[in-house]
Amino acid sequence: MKQLWLGVISGLLILCNNAAEAAPVLFPALNGNKNAQVLVVYSSLDEPLARPMIEGFQKENPDIAVRYEDMLTTEIYHRIVRETDDGLKTADFAFSSAMDLQVKLTNDGYAQSGILPMSEHWPAWANWRNTAYALTFEPAVFVYHKPDFKDRKPPSTRAEFVAYLKEQGEAVFGRIGTYDIERSGVGFLFMARDQEQFDDIWTVIRAMGAAGVKLYSTSQAIVERVADGRFVLGYNILGSYAADWAARNPDVGIILPKDYTVVMSRIGLVPEAAASPQLGWRYLEFFMSKTGQTILARQLQIPAVSPEVAGENTALTMQEIYGSKLKPVPVSPGLMVYLDQVKRSRLIEKWNNVLRQQ
Repeated sequence: MKQLWLGVISGLLILCNNAAEAAPVLFPALNGNKNAQVLVVYSSLDEPLARPMIEGFQKENPDIAVRYEDMLTTEIYHRIVRETDDGLKTADFAFSSAMDLQVKLTNDGYAQSGILPMSEHWPAWANWRNTAYALTFEPAVFVYHKPDFKDRKPPSTRAEFVAYLKEQGEAVFGRIGTYDIERSGVGFLFMARDQEQFDDIWTVIRAMGAAGVKLYSTSQAIVERVADGRFVLGYNILGSYAADWAARNPDVGIILPKDYTVVMSRIGLVPEAAASPQLGWRYLEFFMSKTGQTILARQLQIPAVSPEVAGENTALTMQEIYGSKLKPVPVSPGLMVYLDQVKRSRLIEKWNNVLRQQ
């Protein structure tokens, strides 16, 4: 199982939901037209890692320039809502790992509906109302510092994770990391799904609190500390991001949890107030095309959703390997349950209270 997992994930590039908002980057039109139409993209994917997809799109659309803005998932949501409500134009395409926020944009009328060539062939779980499309298939994993486990196996289930923390005590105190669910959209999503999938999840949270867990809004902050040995373990880390560190750093190990593995997807949509919605649809169409999904599978080596890209590290391949242990999050209104402020506040309050329990 471990070998199969590493074979699927070993080359995954960083697809982080977590980079701080950066300055926009302009990709000029390939035909040299300085007055070309400009596709505006809001994305939680780091700009350097978005280049293969942008370059592929511009190769087929040399008359289009691309203005790329990478930011936190929550900022993507709030910016689209704010600009739309203020009567302004917003991005032509939004790509985010915060599935709940993307679906909320759709549900609240901030996204357009449209049928594309691949719409009827897209998996039902990955398409909501031909508006919000899941474009990737990414698991949450345990990340560990290999030198700390040279004489023992790292935990591979949540029960083993808790047992390890209790056994090691002071030896690992302050050396565990996970997402701050108040600041990380994907972290909150993983926690909400954990609560649905695992009746004893609060035992895990309590054990992390007793072990002095450190909380971060970014994957990078956690995995870099695992890589250099400051942390011994990272819990529920986005696998596509962790795998890049593992590929470049021999001290980083990855475990696909054997009890169950939550799988999230990055969702693409065209905002209702897009300045140039026709460009947004062209970019989404490219993302869903065989060419676009192949770029994900081959160049980024991330499991693609498209059934046309069979055998290229696709979601179907992962499901064949791991079967019912994979728990993909469907694109549906169910994602918005914990966006209810009362329910969200209760979950965060319980999280904080349990973390403080000794």
